[in-house]
Amino acid sequence: MSNSSSLNEFLLLAFMDKRELQLLHFSLFLGIYLAALLGNSLIITAVACDHCLHTPMYFFLLNLSLLDLGSISTTVPKSMANSLWDTRAISYSGCAAQVFMALFFFSAEFSLLTVMAYDRFVAICRPLHYGTLLGSRACVKMAAAVWGTGFLYALLHTANTFSIPLCEGNVVEQFFCEIPQILKLSCSDSYLREFVVLVASLCLGFGCFIFIVLSYVQIFTVVLRIPSEQGRHKAFSMCLPHLAVVSLFVSTVLFAYLKPPSFSSPSLDLVVAVLYAVVPPGVNPLIYSLRNKELKDALRKLVQWVQYQHQ
Repeated sequence: MSNSSSLNEFLLLAFMDKRELQLLHFSLFLGIYLAALLGNSLIITAVACDHCLHTPMYFFLLNLSLLDLGSISTTVPKSMANSLWDTRAISYSGCAAQVFMALFFFSAEFSLLTVMAYDRFVAICRPLHYGTLLGSRACVKMAAAVWGTGFLYALLHTANTFSIPLCEGNVVEQFFCEIPQILKLSCSDSYLREFVVLVASLCLGFGCFIFIVLSYVQIFTVVLRIPSEQGRHKAFSMCLPHLAVVSLFVSTVLFAYLKPPSFSSPSLDLVVAVLYAVVPPGVNPLIYSLRNKELKDALRKLVQWVQYQHQ
């Protein structure tokens, strides 16, 4: 296989070899996928239908649920289909589309988590300016910037990756197409261009991470000065779900892409990919609904309305 022009398909990493274990993998992924669809769809519907939740925080949460639905729908269904039909193949164009969509949703989600940190910072540290700094027009512009940034980032990376000649076979050692695994198939002298883009991306991601950390340093400084215990509890309840989602997202992605080569193995890479690509979209709705009374009340009213309609 001399170069990427002769590639018609890639072969993804199979979870299991035995048929029974393949069906078990299909069932587990199906359960996680349905839970993610249900949880995120409930949040989107509750925020859209309940006027009490028409605030910047819940507007951004609605966008997060949309991104979670997109990210898990990019990776999981193809893996489930391959296990169900006992195949590993994905077309060249399908692999490129999967790389683009995964990068789009993951990068947009990290940008959105940065915006959500700013929202929490203004709400707690600059409450008198909240309506001015985070009006409806400002929120729409921030959301548009998040989606636009994700699109441009994904377009740049995908174009760079798939313009590099691939001459090391077509076996992708992952259950979905991702750039590090595609680069392993490239010719050794073709790394430099993509390496420059990766360094620029790391700098941008590090900048977002530092912004989140500094925001929370100031948030906790203000919260700890609140005299009443009830006030501190309310402030922490606003911040802890977002902080938990950021920690889950950042820790799994950092371990996946920055772990030492000596730690790398197909099985470990597979587990880590599941942790950052599959688990967060399923867990995020649970994290946000557990400690949020307003959201729980809205979900309760939504479920009651659905039950009433079916009576």
